Amino acid sequence: MRTRRSVRRPVPALAALLLAAALALTGCSGAGDDAAGSKAADRGLAQDQGAAGAKEAAPGGTGSGSRSTAPVKLPAQHIIRTASLTVQVEDVPKALDEARTSTENAGGYIGDETTTRDAEDRERTRVVLRVPAEKYDAVLSGLEGAGKLLDRSAKAEDVTDQVVDVESRITSQRASVARIRALMDRATKLGDVVTLEGELSTRQADLEALLARQKSLRDRTSLATITLTLTETPVEKEAKDDDPGFVDALAGGWNAFVTMLRWLAVVCGAVLPFAAVAALLALLWLRVVRPRLPRRSRPAPAATAVGPLPTARPAPEATQPRAPGERD
Repeated sequence: MRTRRSVRRPVPALAALLLAAALALTGCSGAGDDAAGSKAADRGLAQDQGAAGAKEAAPGGTGSGSRSTAPVKLPAQHIIRTASLTVQVEDVPKALDEARTSTENAGGYIGDETTTRDAEDRERTRVVLRVPAEKYDAVLSGLEGAGKLLDRSAKAEDVTDQVVDVESRITSQRASVARIRALMDRATKLGDVVTLEGELSTRQADLEALLARQKSLRDRTSLATITLTLTETPVEKEAKDDDPGFVDALAGGWNAFVTMLRWLAVVCGAVLPFAAVAALLALLWLRVVRPRLPRRSRPAPAATAVGPLPTARPAPEATQPRAPGERD
């Protein structure tokens, strides 16, 4: 009996010891979790405070002492401006000189120029003007007021995206060329050098094409293009009286007479060579050919079956008065 008691008594004690150990472990784990959570919270708070300080130190940021916001810089716009004008003026050369002067004063220059004349002998000039973009509106207004405006068209094309894209590609291409050159400096094998030289040549050609496109865009955006066409004003004819007067009749008759003389002179001039040849032939016939021809004798009077034809008798002489004592 004592032995059984000694065996059963340690069980409650062991159970109490295990319960105490479990409670102790639970408390340690909860303290560890609380410490970790507090450290994470401290790190988050420090990050938030650092971000807030960076915003206050950055230009344009909002802080407790300053509420002003700096304006955001927009990218510069690149616009290609073109215009076409047709102006009717009284004196085309004078208007062209004025257009040249206004263009050169604005800092531009004269491009292509073409001058023609129409069927009515009116002068027509077409000239291309390149002016700075900031002086485009002023020069265009001055050209429109040079005379009577017949036609006007203007166009504006925004190429900002193209300019930005080309600049970015140029930067990348230059970096690529620099990397190829660095690899060539470190290359030791001939095959590698040849391969790198071919790649470098290709990339340099692409870079030059991009630079040429950038130059073209810069020229077209910095200088506006104005195509000016100047035409001469037609001369108005004065209205004339339809009823002819004495002076008109006299002038008409004189013009008809002069016209007749002119045509006679033309006809004589046309006939004169033929008349000269005919006169020369007649002279040769009379002076050279005809004297050499044999002369023919006169033919005898023809006889008939009855007999010879009677010859004509001489006319009787007129009777004259006889003197006294004169006989027949």
